[in-house]
Amino acid sequence: MTNFRVHPTAEVSDQANIGDGASIWHQAQVRERASIGVGCVIGKGVYVGAGVSIGANCKVQNYSCVYEGNTLEDGVFVGPEVVFTNDRYPRAINPDGTLKAASDWELQGTLVKYGAAVGSRSVILPGLTIGRWALVAAGSVVTKDVPDHAIVAGNPARQRGWACVCARPLSEELVCRECGRRYASTGDGLVPAS
Repeated sequence: MTNFRVHPTAEVSDQANIGDGASIWHQAQVRERASIGVGCVIGKGVYVGAGVSIGANCKVQNYSCVYEGNTLEDGVFVGPEVVFTNDRYPRAINPDGTLKAASDWELQGTLVKYGAAVGSRSVILPGLTIGRWALVAAGSVVTKDVPDHAIVAGNPARQRGWACVCARPLSEELVCRECGRRYASTGDGLVPAS
């Protein structure tokens, strides 16, 4: 007996590890050695590549692609149609015209840290880190690391401000107008003020 739900149209490898309470919806594909954490929701048509790690209580919305080599920590939100790439120099063939094999490319995954959110139709280039509680606006193309609590937007994505854990933008004084939380600046972004 399983303690997770898989829609009959989803394809989940017998070699994948699925946590208790997870839901994998219509036409999703979860490849071998992928790990889906406790309580996750994997939406319709989502692709989870071989060996991908998705932490507990993540939501990966419809038609997103999390390719091999990428890692999502606990509590990450991924909006619809987001693509996490994993090859900075893609080609179908080698210089001699032969079809590239897995051994002919350099896998570069991205790490998305605890509580971060990536908006709909964003593209995340390989080899990056998206910090804790960061917020990537819809339609962004992320080409460099995103600090903790940063709000980034655009193509290429640039920092536009700071986000509270409640996802609201912070004031210039690093205070949330919605919930009143206060933050302090560090070299890696923001931390809660003591």
